[in-house]
Amino acid sequence: MKVFENSHIYIEVEESEIPWLKIFTKEPYKEFSQAPQVVKQEIWRLLDIIEKEMLSYYQPDKINIASFGNYLPHVHFHIMARFEEDSFFPEPMWGTKQRDAQLSLESLEGFLKGLKPLL
Repeated sequence: MKVFENSHIYIEVEESEIPWLKIFTKEPYKEFSQAPQVVKQEIWRLLDIIEKEMLSYYQPDKINIASFGNYLPHVHFHIMARFEEDSFFPEPMWGTKQRDAQLSLESLEGFLKGLKPLL
């Protein structure tokens, strides 16, 4: 689900048990270093806003920010609110499942409603 878009980037929600957003460049740059400075600055600005809002709204144990792009060679960043009781913690969300979690979190809709005006 796309939650934000401007001339340089767009933001999507990753369906998951944890709050997880992804920032993509609109142009298909393979590497971050290939993106123009204005796009890089926009990514950092949005990463900062999303991280701060996730910390405030969900009060997670940790925020994970990742950029791999091995399967999808298009610059994008994952921003995830992590909880000690989530299914994979302390492993990455791509790692080995540690437990069957039953998280009780504030709504994603409420988070997005507060986030969108800041973007």
